[in-house]
Amino acid sequence: MKPVIFGLAGLTIAPDERAFFAESVPAGYILFGRNIDNREQLRALTDDLRALHGDDRLPILIDQEGGRVSRMKPPHWPSFPPGAAFDRLYDIAPASAIEAARINAEALALDLAEVGITVDCLPLLDVAIPGGTPAIGDRALGQEPMRVAALGRAVLDGLKRGGVLGTIKHMPGHGRAMVDSHMELPRVTASDEELEQDIAPFRALRTAEIGMTGHILFEAWDAERCATLSPTIIETVIRQRIGFDGLLLSDDLDMKALAGEVPDRAARAVAAGCDIALNCWARMDEMIGIADAVPDISEASRARLDRARAAINPAKDWSHQAELLARRDALLALV
Repeated sequence: MKPVIFGLAGLTIAPDERAFFAESVPAGYILFGRNIDNREQLRALTDDLRALHGDDRLPILIDQEGGRVSRMKPPHWPSFPPGAAFDRLYDIAPASAIEAARINAEALALDLAEVGITVDCLPLLDVAIPGGTPAIGDRALGQEPMRVAALGRAVLDGLKRGGVLGTIKHMPGHGRAMVDSHMELPRVTASDEELEQDIAPFRALRTAEIGMTGHILFEAWDAERCATLSPTIIETVIRQRIGFDGLLLSDDLDMKALAGEVPDRAARAVAAGCDIALNCWARMDEMIGIADAVPDISEASRARLDRARAAINPAKDWSHQAELLARRDALLALV
């Protein structure tokens, strides 16, 4: 097995993809809008991926956050609010906000489980600050670390109740970034002491099965390398200081915050301590290059992957989703 999650080009597994995936044996897959048409097609695609690997607990990921980051859209699926909706409710009714976040996540997870998706790249635990990049913006759960942790815990719980694993991101915190890491490398100049508030939500939710790094350079911790490529940050901050021992994914390796060829980025991310390199764009030449560049998955990373897989327990009944959505809407209406 290769320590990588790959994307796919279209609505079905192309013949060249099928041959390559069978040979390279990636740890899982991630789906985007280009892979999604309707419920029947999407379920057929995920069933085909599971059959290809003979794995009923295959990690199949998606970015289904709600708001502007939603790969599954109306009319086939309901829309979901962004994180900021629960932050606003928390201002006036904290317990109601936590409950709304939980049942929203459960309802969202039911959509994913129905079509065979097992992992959602949610919740963001990035503590927002005024003036931060709009790339985070209304996706964030708030500006206060323990509020973010409380709402994030509710999201993880709701997703799991709906049969889907969550992913805490973007470790060790994207909230202070002033630029979009999709386009350039953010540099954070905050002191080690100031960064305590950024890592606090991750520490509170450190027992999550899956986490994701951010392509952010923190001058206080490593003045040369962003978190995804920094052995210092991954070992000293994420593994030791935060205490996270779950499966650690890189953020998408195609983002312009990273320099160099994509296969080299993947090799450096794995060498730095990421368990899994995330490659989203299904370019066959890059995927072949990554498979050649990275070693087979390590024993430690395989153990973390297996722990995450064991926690996947897909829901079998989706009939109560409408009730969940109605309860969520009643709570959000309090705002």
